Amino acid sequence: MPLSAIRGQIARGIDIIVHLGRLRDKSRKVLEITEILDYEDDVIKTSTLYRFNEEGEDENGKIIGRLLAKNPLCHTEKLMAAGFM
Repeated sequence: MPLSAIRGQIARGIDIIVHLGRLRDKSRKVLEITEILDYEDDVIKTSTLYRFNEEGEDENGKIIGRLLAKNPLCHTEKLMAAGFM
């Protein structure tokens, strides 16, 4: 199976990617939420929906931050079909 066909199957099979990461305080946080938009010319096109913004540390050295909205969700068909919108 050609690599482009495999990439296309991955792009069509995944709607949202949630990136978890370990920060320097050893905590795990959601760092980014990304929507898969399309697969075209051997490139998977994505859109960042939310990104973690580090705002500092508390008195115990724990990282303080929050997810900030970056772009709106484009593909809402599945949510509408399930009654969420």
